[in-house]
Amino acid sequence: MDMTLRTPLILSFGSINIDLTARSQRLPRPGETVHADSYAIGLGGKGSNQAAAAARLARSFNVDVALAGRVGRDAFGAQARASLEGFGVDLSPLRDDPEHPTGIALIGIDASAENCITVAGGANMAVDGTDVVAASPWLDRAKVLLLQLEIPQTVVLAAARQTKRAGGLVVLDPAPAPEYGLLDALWSEIDILTPNESETFSLTGIRPATVEEAKTAAEALLAKGVRAVLVKMGAKGVFWHDGTSSGHIPPFQVTPIDTVAAGDCFNAGLAVALARGEKLPEAARIASACGALATTRRGAADAAPEWREVAALLQQ
Repeated sequence: MDMTLRTPLILSFGSINIDLTARSQRLPRPGETVHADSYAIGLGGKGSNQAAAAARLARSFNVDVALAGRVGRDAFGAQARASLEGFGVDLSPLRDDPEHPTGIALIGIDASAENCITVAGGANMAVDGTDVVAASPWLDRAKVLLLQLEIPQTVVLAAARQTKRAGGLVVLDPAPAPEYGLLDALWSEIDILTPNESETFSLTGIRPATVEEAKTAAEALLAKGVRAVLVKMGAKGVFWHDGTSSGHIPPFQVTPIDTVAAGDCFNAGLAVALARGEKLPEAARIASACGALATTRRGAADAAPEWREVAALLQQ
């Protein structure tokens, strides 16, 4: 088949969790038990969240979305697969791990939206080079590869190298912020880096409270070898820099109730826009709209917007 005629593919290679979320009036102190008002069990993990959000957006376009990583051979693994299939994600490159359980996140949220999260990575932390080999056909075909840091960085590096060598775009969400920074070899494999305020501070020592500070931080990250940077400034919008030109995208006016999924939906929107051939400034604006809409509903993957909602917000 002529590869130029194939449907554009977005591949997310990363973590798959099940989130167990309990909402209570306050979080328990050490040694204390509190009663929750409600609880929910749902899809989580940055790899699966970004795949699910991208697949929901991609329904409106001729774009495929796939997910690579690992789940356990357990009930949570089966639940994750069923949920992802419901979003329309191709799970062909997703592998079952016979030795490790599916990753979980135990999340407590109080009445003022403060949270406390414990993550047990399980199968996510067992992802290794064999998973890169298994995902090779998708890595080679991907027009956009979405990466995060909830699987080992050595695997992130190997996946990035393969897609970049094949001519695809590599997008890295440096979350959670790495305690010891990124691997030196990883910087030059990244086409677009998308840190939020705390991740920008972790990587550069600069907390981007202003556009000028965001520009200084972006320049520091570009100097490390990445091709472009999108600094997510929360309620202050997004600053983008591609090494030649730069700009600031003001925040979209929405009423936020839950910011859990904002970053993942931002990257999903960015990937769909790039897969459709949008240039970085417009792709960043689309991504910003997706992130904003995700804050208007509760949940992780379930907070992902439909394209019609994004299109309406972009017109405002």
